[in-house]
Amino acid sequence: MLEKFRYLTSGESHGQALTCIIDGVPANLLLSAGYIDQDLVRRQKGFGRGGRMKIESDRAKILAGVRQGKTLGSPITLLIENKDWANWQDVMSPDPGVKSQESRVKMLRSKNFKLLTHNSKLYPVTHPRPGHADLSGALKYNTHDIRNILERSSARETAVRVAAGAVAKKFLAEFNVKVLSYVTAIGGIKVASSRSQDQGSEKRILEIFKKAEASPVRCHDKEIEKKIVNKINAAMKKGDTLGGVFEVVALGVPAGLGSYTQWDRKLDAKLAFSFMSIQAIKGVEIGLGFEMAQRFGSEVMDEIFYQGARFYRRTNNAGGIEGGMSNGMPLIVRAAMKPIPTLRRPLSSVDIISKKPFKAAYERSDVCAVPTASVIGEAVMAVAIADSFLSKFGGDSIEEIKRNYKGYLKQINKF
Repeated sequence: MLEKFRYLTSGESHGQALTCIIDGVPANLLLSAGYIDQDLVRRQKGFGRGGRMKIESDRAKILAGVRQGKTLGSPITLLIENKDWANWQDVMSPDPGVKSQESRVKMLRSKNFKLLTHNSKLYPVTHPRPGHADLSGALKYNTHDIRNILERSSARETAVRVAAGAVAKKFLAEFNVKVLSYVTAIGGIKVASSRSQDQGSEKRILEIFKKAEASPVRCHDKEIEKKIVNKINAAMKKGDTLGGVFEVVALGVPAGLGSYTQWDRKLDAKLAFSFMSIQAIKGVEIGLGFEMAQRFGSEVMDEIFYQGARFYRRTNNAGGIEGGMSNGMPLIVRAAMKPIPTLRRPLSSVDIISKKPFKAAYERSDVCAVPTASVIGEAVMAVAIADSFLSKFGGDSIEEIKRNYKGYLKQINKF
């Protein structure tokens, strides 16, 4: 099914810039680069981030699709400059350099192989890192320089996805839909679970989010926060990394987004796809998720009640989705992020040219990026909801969509 809100990103980790083209944003939506920058700043925060965050201070430039603070209804083009490009121009230049890639590979295959400095930017990266796209990408795209793979597969790409998500959030805010996130576990240290009752309460979710925003690890529990910080410090000293779990919640989503009529229109399927597209995400749950499989049906179904001319539920085990459609409760998505595979104490690998055993190449990296991943999760959820929202209430201007939305609310309130 063709998406209504879609975007395409471009750019390398150490290239000149990251770019994004967003299609489907209606006309007359108020939008500024400053609004987008708020989420870019949030993405760069978090205890456990690496040295790259000291170099970059991401800011969005709107190149097209917006005039005098309002969207035009045409595609929006965003650009985020890479400040580290100044240190990588010789390596990442699109123009041919003094030594071509082929000549560098030939040198690596020469008798003087052992004398070369493999960590130098001037030579190809030939030691694939376990857990990365390195080896599979080199095989797929027929290159002996892994830099061609790692530059694009890097999570640096998520900066511009967060920018696209900020545009989606701005659209959703016109309909009082909020997308929030917080961390629930890092390195096996977890906050106490309160999934069913609290996650049906918008007031409680907002309280958790407010506390998480003030935390260096985006955790609302101060005692757990201290333990997590200590564990990140321990991993840092060992040259190791940590993963974790975060939750993203959407408040104010009306019942009826998505559909049960076709597999590719189901909202939960769209959300699962979106979250799994984030680098290092290895698992996604909606509502109680896997825990539902361990209980009786009578324990996990959200019973329906009617009072004050409205239907409601006292629990939210389904995470706001039933039958592939939103049911009016908060949308709850939980994602598991693996530990970052780039380690200062590298793992065993094999040189792709000599086939000799080596330790994997080390590229500057984070120790823990779970807090950052939660902000990226907000972005992909906002895009998925905006797409479903436009499919349901679509129009060419924000005013037209509001009229359609108002009519739908009137319909379901009379049901």
